[in-house]
Amino acid sequence: MARDFAWIRPEPHGIHVVPADCWIDPSQAVGCALVTHGHADHARGGHGQTVATPETLAIMKLRYATCAGARPVAYHETISLPGGVDATYIPAGHVLGSAQILLEHAGERVVVTGDYKRMPDPTCPPFEVTPCDIFITEATFGLPVFCHPPIAAEIGKLLDRLAAHPDRCVLVGAYALGKAQRVIAELRAAGHRAPVYLHGAMEKMCRLYADFGIDLGELRLVGEADKDAMRGHVVVCPPSALNDRWSRRLPDPITAMASGWMRVRQRARQRNVELPLVISDHADWGELTRTVEEVDPHETWITHGREEALLRWHQLHQRRARALALVGYEDEDD
Repeated sequence: MARDFAWIRPEPHGIHVVPADCWIDPSQAVGCALVTHGHADHARGGHGQTVATPETLAIMKLRYATCAGARPVAYHETISLPGGVDATYIPAGHVLGSAQILLEHAGERVVVTGDYKRMPDPTCPPFEVTPCDIFITEATFGLPVFCHPPIAAEIGKLLDRLAAHPDRCVLVGAYALGKAQRVIAELRAAGHRAPVYLHGAMEKMCRLYADFGIDLGELRLVGEADKDAMRGHVVVCPPSALNDRWSRRLPDPITAMASGWMRVRQRARQRNVELPLVISDHADWGELTRTVEEVDPHETWITHGREEALLRWHQLHQRRARALALVGYEDEDD
């Protein structure tokens, strides 16, 4: 019997689960929101009820002062929504607390991934392949040119540059939620035990990660440090601070940036980045296509990113797919 999936409807400001009258990652306030993770283009305040993992709810409380109507859902826990819809939160491997949402209704299964990656990350559980009828995937790096290198190699570049210039520091621009903590955790995994210095805007989120058991080692604030004390050390800041007046307090910084967009040389030049580090929290082209093959859905819905190329790949491989016209999703600094 043909399936029409009329119970789940993509709208410009989010994905509407019709029988339950709730929305996935809506870009405006709604009565009930199922949130995949804490980045600002997916998580917003003002909802009547917010359903998310405990980690995502903690992030939203910190970033957006969202606490009323919070409903925590653990990984692999299934909750019943109105209208006979079941929702299960499954690790997405994107950032702390990030989840895919498996929706089940009338014998049909839909997985909304939010954002995800397949590479290992010491700060969050790995992505889990979940068979379904409709697979809703991001396409942030949905072009064949994007092939993210192993993170160990990029961390190695950072440490090599640090060792070669002991009288300077390496200033790493990194997105404040997820990327900064991952870079620090990967430095620790590579054996770097020295203190890492933080821009003040990073402190609270790093502390939240520590509260959830993510060991980031010794962290110090730049604002409380002597300039000479930071020589030979790594400093982490928001990308906006890389060339800001704030950086003048640092000892001759080597500017680096951790982002999947550092694969594009023009982006590195635009930010005056000396040391581009190709470190992404999103799936690259190979991971996107491999994930579709492994999930093997009846149909793929593609959103926020390079939708056209991934749509064409589906056509060439005789797979059903459509691009969604959702608004409010951004590239971030990844």
